[in-house]
Amino acid sequence: MDDETRRFVTTFREFMTEVVNQVRAESGDVQPLLPVLEEHLGVPPRSVPVVVEQVSPLRFADADVALEALAARQGGRRLIGVGGGMTRRHASLAEIIENAGLHGMFPVGPVDYARVPTGPDSSRQVVAFGLHLFSYDGVPLVVLQRSAQPQLGRELPELEVLAASDAVVPAFLDELHRLMAEHSVLRGQVVTFAPAVFGASNGEVTFLRRPELTADDVVLPDGLLARVERHLTGVARHRDALRAAGQHLKRGVLLFGPPGTGKTHTVRYFMAVSPGTTVIVLSGRSLRLVQVAAETARALEPAVVVLEDCDLIAEDRSLSDGPQPLLFEALDALDGLADDADVAFVLTTNRADLLEPALAQRPGRVDLAAEIPLPDGASRRRLNRLYARDLPFSASALDETAERAEGTTASFAKELMRRAVLGAADAGHPPGDADLSAALDEMLSDTEALSRSLFGGATDDPGGGPGGFGAGGPQPGLAPL
Repeated sequence: MDDETRRFVTTFREFMTEVVNQVRAESGDVQPLLPVLEEHLGVPPRSVPVVVEQVSPLRFADADVALEALAARQGGRRLIGVGGGMTRRHASLAEIIENAGLHGMFPVGPVDYARVPTGPDSSRQVVAFGLHLFSYDGVPLVVLQRSAQPQLGRELPELEVLAASDAVVPAFLDELHRLMAEHSVLRGQVVTFAPAVFGASNGEVTFLRRPELTADDVVLPDGLLARVERHLTGVARHRDALRAAGQHLKRGVLLFGPPGTGKTHTVRYFMAVSPGTTVIVLSGRSLRLVQVAAETARALEPAVVVLEDCDLIAEDRSLSDGPQPLLFEALDALDGLADDADVAFVLTTNRADLLEPALAQRPGRVDLAAEIPLPDGASRRRLNRLYARDLPFSASALDETAERAEGTTASFAKELMRRAVLGAADAGHPPGDADLSAALDEMLSDTEALSRSLFGGATDDPGGGPGGFGAGGPQPGLAPL
């Protein structure tokens, strides 16, 4: 269907909706909207001002949950819809009230709903267009809840509030925002934000499963994991003692090193050992939402904001709406948090040299920099045993391959085990030491030079080669750029 046909169909559908509404109005088969609102408010709706409150698209489900909770506390609600087809979507609540009843426009109708995710395996039916009728502190309220419709010029969801006494509206909105934070569907989840098709201010939430990892699954130099863990999770555990001593809680951690050494895997470990902490992962074009992520993290603390591959935005202004690179905006977002905010920013990079000028111009934003280096011989042996798991390779064969694989990464070790199993399956026998050796020969051959670079490791390229995932392998939502 081309654009012209689509516009014709849309216009014709709206025309037919208006015809149906007119016929229903003339036949008396509709309920006028204004009398319903006036009966609830106790005053003529056209005499009351409308207060509009915009909501982040990332928090629309939170607004729905908060409205339901607030109405329940106040003794319940009545929920009604508005008829009028797409015309009502173009109109504000003030315009709906002004024109309700004219030529049968805007009668009481069904409520529009949309299903939105609330977790990796859960969803919620939220009001996409409907009127909540309830009371707040004894004052009757009408709240129009509408979802965003960027194609109609409405890039943000809105709540439009009509109250018998508009003096109560500020208190109502304050409590609503408090309940949105208290009952947020994002709280304690691992999520990533993505810019929507229409406008940088819009977006959507993708819920990720919290990883299941232990310290035994992370192979780093001795003491490194404990040092980073103390800074990230230790501050959260001792937040009360630090606050009592007048010490700040917000913190920035930089994990740097060659591709494939385990930076992302290390981040996933901290996700695993921080149940109840809200984790917001930004990578690629979603990095432009760093200000939104910081605001969300502050509302849902304790929280961690992960910025993947910051070297790729250190000098790039294409993702920023301002005159400075997006990395500066990320550092400014961290600096803008209150000292008592239990929020951590974790930055990963393959090129610390590109970040150093930005960090020098924004001192104090990152207070711990930890290098995730290429694994040494002992670490490579541990990695081989980790990824071999129950495979029937001898200890001596695993040690020998570790010695031969100098300069390679955790990603390389993971792929080595897979290729050994694949080669054995292709030959029609169970995997053994010979298959492991053959797989290593293949991966170390000159013809595999490019493949090796894709797993990171030793390279003449000052950029360290393409990015990798480290010991954890690729994970949804944590992909490199």
